[in-house]
Amino acid sequence: MPTTPLPKMRSWLFAPGDSARKMEKALGGSADIVILDLEDAVAIPQKPEARRMVAEFLAKNAEHRARIWVRVNPLDGEWTAADLDAVMPARPGGILLPKAEGGHDVEALDVMLTAQERAHGIEEGSTPVAALVTETAAAMFTTGTYRGVPRLVAMTWGAEDLADAVGALDNVEADGRYRPAFELARSLCLMGAAKAGVLPIETIMGDFRDLDGLKARAAQVRRDGYRGMLAIHPAQVEVINAAFTPSKDEVAEAREIVALFEANPGAGTIGWRKGMLDRPHLSRAKQLLAQLEG
Repeated sequence: MPTTPLPKMRSWLFAPGDSARKMEKALGGSADIVILDLEDAVAIPQKPEARRMVAEFLAKNAEHRARIWVRVNPLDGEWTAADLDAVMPARPGGILLPKAEGGHDVEALDVMLTAQERAHGIEEGSTPVAALVTETAAAMFTTGTYRGVPRLVAMTWGAEDLADAVGALDNVEADGRYRPAFELARSLCLMGAAKAGVLPIETIMGDFRDLDGLKARAAQVRRDGYRGMLAIHPAQVEVINAAFTPSKDEVAEAREIVALFEANPGAGTIGWRKGMLDRPHLSRAKQLLAQLEG
């Protein structure tokens, strides 16, 4: 894993790599991570120009580089190497790998990134990676294979490409909830990230106008264990940041739990105003407080 401190990773906002206006707008907002997209948001004929624009944007905004990541094209295609050749000299803050089908794909990307870092005088291993892990049918069977792979700091999942991969007519119910196969993808991403010891990041909400729905969904997945969420529109960012920031009451309660165990270091369980506490409660309290440091 990269040794340099990482920025907060609550909100991950996409911006198409062939739109200077949208890239500028994304960086000018409060997204923790801005993802300059060279994959789905860019038509094939525009990819060479998008690479040039993304590299230029990175170079022009060097002081914000840690926040600026690039989604490259998937490894099973023909454009990943060209993407990295174009953007790595400008030192992006990280790389988002789409359509990953297991830890071996991140390992393959690590080899490519190491060569790029050596060629351009970048500290070896310093470019972090996030992986999109459920965008193909094969990927659904490998979400538990990412433990120990180099550079990986986050895992997220995709419902739209998965729907296309399996031939689904839709991926949501009438009330907006994901259908079972896609809820499974969400769960597998969460469990895979927990096994790998990296951040689980929720997928996009396509209806960027439904901010109330976004707030409810973000709150739900945070309760499940997710620590951030992808965004496709700047209006979603503040809602996501708020949803994945521990509240004052949560922080106060977590500190109280930690203090109780520190005052009783030999205790396995401790009586508390809300019932009995044991070591898993202490672990969750410490995890919540750690979110304040990211």
